[in-house]
Amino acid sequence: MDSSSYFAQANEVELFEAAAAMKLPILIKGPTGCGKTRFIEFMGQKLGRKVHTVVCHDDLSAADLIGRHLIREEGTYWQDGPLTKAVREGGICYLDEVIEARKDTTVVLHSLADYRRVLPIDRTGELIEAHPDFMLVVSYNPGYQNVLKGMKPSTKQRFIALSFDYPNAEIECQIIMKEGDVNETVAQKLVTIAHEIRRLKESDIQEAVSTRLLIYAAKLISQGFNPYDACVHSIVESLSDEEDVLEVLRTLIKLHFLDENN
Repeated sequence: MDSSSYFAQANEVELFEAAAAMKLPILIKGPTGCGKTRFIEFMGQKLGRKVHTVVCHDDLSAADLIGRHLIREEGTYWQDGPLTKAVREGGICYLDEVIEARKDTTVVLHSLADYRRVLPIDRTGELIEAHPDFMLVVSYNPGYQNVLKGMKPSTKQRFIALSFDYPNAEIECQIIMKEGDVNETVAQKLVTIAHEIRRLKESDIQEAVSTRLLIYAAKLISQGFNPYDACVHSIVESLSDEEDVLEVLRTLIKLHFLDENN
C-alpha cells in the first residue's frame, strides 16, 4: 500500500506514533468501513512494523491468538499464534472487532496492555517479554455494542482510545478519487449520496453507507458501469433487504445520476 493512500482526518497519525514510542496499546472505535484497518496498515508501513491482523468472531479462542500444540510424525510441537508471533518478533498485533471475541479471550490481553508487557503461555510454561517494537491495537464498532458484547472497563482502561468516523466531505472525495479512479464530479456525487443516506432515520438501514462502499461504486463506474447500476449494486443492495427501503434508496440515487453513463 502506498503511504499516500491514507488521508488523515485529525491527529491520529501523531497520536499513534506517540503511543508506539511510549509502548502503549491503542483502542480504535468507529463504524464499519470508515478506514480503521486502512489506518493500521498505513501506520505499520510508516513505522516499518509488520501488522498481524486477527478478525475476531464468536468462536475465537485464546489458543487461536496464543498458539497450540500440533501433532506430526515426529511427535507434538508448539505453533505460535499471531499474538505470540508479534510479541516475540515485534510488530503490530491488530484485533479487529475485538468485542466479537469471547470474554475469556480478551483476558489474555491484560498483561500485555499494561506496564508489564508480558504474555504468559500456560501450556508451555513460558512468560514472554514483549519485543520493544511490539504494539497491541484493538478496534470495534460502538454501533454494535450491547450489554452482552461490550468491552469491560478493566480492559478498556488499559488503552489509549481513538475515535474514528466517516471522513469529512472533502477528504472522502479525495479518497474516492484516488481509490476509485474517478473524476471529482463523480466523487462529489457519491459523497453527497452517502451524506443523504447517513441522515436517513429508517430503522431498516442498520449501518450507514461506508466509505468502502463508495469506493466500490467508484471502481465499477471507472470500469464503465452505468453509475446508477454501480450505486445500486455497491451501495443500495448492501444496506437493506426491505423493498420499501430499497425503493427509497434507488430513488435517491436517480436524483444524482439519472441513469447517466458519466
